[in-house]
Amino acid sequence: MVAFRGPKVWLWRWRRNPLKRRGDRLESWVVLVAWVLTVGGGLVAGLLSADSVESGLARQREEWRPVEARLVEDAPEAGADSGAGAEKVWAKVRWAAPDGSTREGQARVDPDDVVGTPVTVWTDALGRLVTEPAGEAQARLRAGLVGGLAGIFVAAVPFAGGRVVRGRLERRRMDQWDEEWERIAPLWERKIW
Repeated sequence: MVAFRGPKVWLWRWRRNPLKRRGDRLESWVVLVAWVLTVGGGLVAGLLSADSVESGLARQREEWRPVEARLVEDAPEAGADSGAGAEKVWAKVRWAAPDGSTREGQARVDPDDVVGTPVTVWTDALGRLVTEPAGEAQARLRAGLVGGLAGIFVAAVPFAGGRVVRGRLERRRMDQWDEEWERIAPLWERKIW
């Protein structure tokens, strides 16, 4: 059987009650502050993180450019060291930086390409090799995931803090009840016998 609890009373923690102790009022404010910080802090942190990631990826799409590079050495065959089902292998390439200097580096190319084969690589504003920037849909997905995780982690701090404070208040309340019972119990036993 389920115990009857009566009708649900909204905001019962803040209603006037002559039996309410100071610890009960403190606990009600701890719950309110913990939930406001949990929800508000999580939302703010998540939205700011998502916006930061998305703007960073948008900046990469604007600044990073594809550049034609040439293979400096023959590309190796796809083998066991390339990984299972690898479509590309690492090989040395050379390209021209925006300042006109020649740069060399490792890039992913098709297996069995020969020296001098043109390859498209991505470079930043300084001419350094970078990966291909994320597309808009992929950027939104990454931003959403990072924002969600950041929001969860930030929201966990006040939630856990509120639980710890409530646990200590509960422990203190139980200790007070034990002390009161130690004082009152002997008086009741005299009346019964």
